[in-house]
Amino acid sequence: MAEYEIGQFVYLIVLLIAVGSWGFVQNRQSLGKTLQMFAVWGFIFLGVIASYGLWDDIRQTVRPQQSVSVDAGRVEVPRSPDGHYYLTLSVNGAPVEFLVDTGATQIVLNEKDARRAGIDTENLAYLGRAMTANGEVRTASVRVDDISLGGISDSNLRVWVNEGQLDKSLLGMGYLQRWSSIEIRSGALMLTR
Repeated sequence: MAEYEIGQFVYLIVLLIAVGSWGFVQNRQSLGKTLQMFAVWGFIFLGVIASYGLWDDIRQTVRPQQSVSVDAGRVEVPRSPDGHYYLTLSVNGAPVEFLVDTGATQIVLNEKDARRAGIDTENLAYLGRAMTANGEVRTASVRVDDISLGGISDSNLRVWVNEGQLDKSLLGMGYLQRWSSIEIRSGALMLTR
């Protein structure tokens, strides 16, 4: 901790002791009620802190999930609260969550997802270049055996592994054009084969 943080911490402790002492002196006649009140407010405070700390996990749990209708050859994905569409595809048998990016030309895997799909990222030749919002990054072209979405599979597809910082893998037009229809309606992305 920096010195100013220690000073702030000490100040808050002294303030808490002062307010607590005042509350104790004011309510010493009904000490049981006062302790109950402090306990209730303490639990409320802990609940708020826990909710704040677990917010990302809670948001992931309640985020709308993709629904896949295999019989009709159709995939419907609700818009995420952040305004984007996410699809989970199986790449060489490994589940990979993609950000649907119509501005990307190809399927782009970040290194973590590429390793999970069985691609040896240490021995790839990063000969390609791609312009991103963060500048130019090096890429490596590789073929994957299988990419599937809800029972609809494509084989021997070329993907690009991004050597730079990429939070989510990108599902670009190279994959989306394999579908006969791409439509956004009522806040949902619909892909039809």
